[in-house]
Amino acid sequence: MAAKLNLDKLDLQIIEAMMQNAEISYAELGKKLFVSGGTIHVRIKKLQEFNIVKGTRLSVDLRQLGYDITAFVGIYLEKSSMYDAVAEDLKKIPEIIRLNYTTGNYSMFIEIVCKDIAQLRYVLHDALQKIKGIERTETFISLEEGFSRNVPVAPAD
Repeated sequence: MAAKLNLDKLDLQIIEAMMQNAEISYAELGKKLFVSGGTIHVRIKKLQEFNIVKGTRLSVDLRQLGYDITAFVGIYLEKSSMYDAVAEDLKKIPEIIRLNYTTGNYSMFIEIVCKDIAQLRYVLHDALQKIKGIERTETFISLEEGFSRNVPVAPAD
């Protein structure tokens, strides 16, 4: 979209509330913010059209489902111009849940979630090392996630 969306306080409050609880009904959120459920619906649709709101996600404790390994991998590319091609290949590996193009020591930084060390070894040695353009990698295994949160977007009252 070419037009720029001007977000107001209500838009930011809606985003903030939905980041805290995406299951809240539009009617309930409207009551909380002193507007109608219809107003919430219209605002959410507008935010979706401008790709500010990109759907909702279910937050799952992956450890409860047997995914015990989280690793972060710094990737050195042969040439920075290979980023797009390498990113497309990385998308094909389902264990990679996040990719960032970075400054500093690494060209790219990825987050991998696996059930065990054997699966991580497969991703690191059999999948990543076969991607054309990756020069080398450096892996960091997470021992514990201290916290994970959204950035507050609504102005404090």
